[in-house]
Amino acid sequence: MQVVKKEILIAGGGIGGLAAALALARQGVDVTLLERAEAFQEFGAGIQIGPNVTRTLFSWGLDDALRSLASFPDSLQVRQAKSGQTLGSLPFGSRTTLRYGAPYASIARADLHQLLLQSVIDTGRVELHLNQNLIRLMSSQDGVEVHTQSGQAFLAQAMVGADGLWSVARQYLLGDIAPRKSGLLAYRTMIAQKNLPVHLRSQDVTVWLGSRMHAVQYPVRRGELLNLVVIVPGLAPAQAPQWDHGAHAADLRSAMGAVLHPALEAVLDAAPSWRLWPLCDRPPLAGAHEMAQGPVALLGDAAHPMRPFLAQGAGMAVEDADQLAQCWARSDLKVPERWALYAKNRWERNARVQQRSIRNGQIFHASGLIGWGRDLAIRLMGERLMDVPWLYGGP
Repeated sequence: MQVVKKEILIAGGGIGGLAAALALARQGVDVTLLERAEAFQEFGAGIQIGPNVTRTLFSWGLDDALRSLASFPDSLQVRQAKSGQTLGSLPFGSRTTLRYGAPYASIARADLHQLLLQSVIDTGRVELHLNQNLIRLMSSQDGVEVHTQSGQAFLAQAMVGADGLWSVARQYLLGDIAPRKSGLLAYRTMIAQKNLPVHLRSQDVTVWLGSRMHAVQYPVRRGELLNLVVIVPGLAPAQAPQWDHGAHAADLRSAMGAVLHPALEAVLDAAPSWRLWPLCDRPPLAGAHEMAQGPVALLGDAAHPMRPFLAQGAGMAVEDADQLAQCWARSDLKVPERWALYAKNRWERNARVQQRSIRNGQIFHASGLIGWGRDLAIRLMGERLMDVPWLYGGP
């Protein structure tokens, strides 16, 4: 079998893998990216990208492209799911730009994925391969040897595992157990805003907090669509795939249980269809060794899958990619030292976001007296609780 030599190999063509390829290509690096699927595509609905993320994307020259695709919400509104009462509000717009140097945005995952893919192609420095499912990785004195199910073999100076929650690269590096089930289900949909009554259309991020459930809605695709996600307790059916599959509105309403405010009820009723994701994660990172060892580095969900309660899963992958490229540019360091520096610079921030996301989920789903206290605290402290300077101002 012929082994093809490469400089850097990236496993995974999702948002994290493409972000890494783009960041490295901008440093003048020739990159080879392996994607297991038959086509480059992104599943899911929408994502929020805080100013820490838009600031990085803008620094890569993507500001005009992002502005043409994304929405830029006016504010964050936190409402009580049963009464509809507004508990707190955090303005975005010029306030966010002035304070953090970039706006708060929301975008369809597919739009961000396509933007990154086209930007990667435009660099002319990234070789893209489809149908390349990793089956074996081996250490070599020259780097790492990678074999794929199609019979291809590559020898790279360095490798980046951006192959998601069920990462083959992670198994090679850490040999750990499967991701843990959170006991939570995420129901997702998108609704054309033109199909909603005027009073239900929105250019805000709205978080509805209830008892053992919460919902989040926000605009995407220049405000034309309203992304809606509802998270409830539950386990996916045993026969269902581990990731995305169809769902029934009746199952969601049964899981939500409580009486809801009419505005939230109306938005739920307007959903044309639902997709269901069982939420899985891993414990927060315990050290730099969980992000890089030798010539192999992990990025995004392969390194630190997190719950969505801080809206930073994709954001941390973009931050990883930027730092990864900066460390690779350290030509004064050997390959393992570059990746060690990357992991040292990233693991604590990622672990903090993972931990804060878990904590936020517990707060969002609080019930009884604890839920009452949560609502009171938001009413009293408002912006001081809702803004996250350590996150948005970093890394």
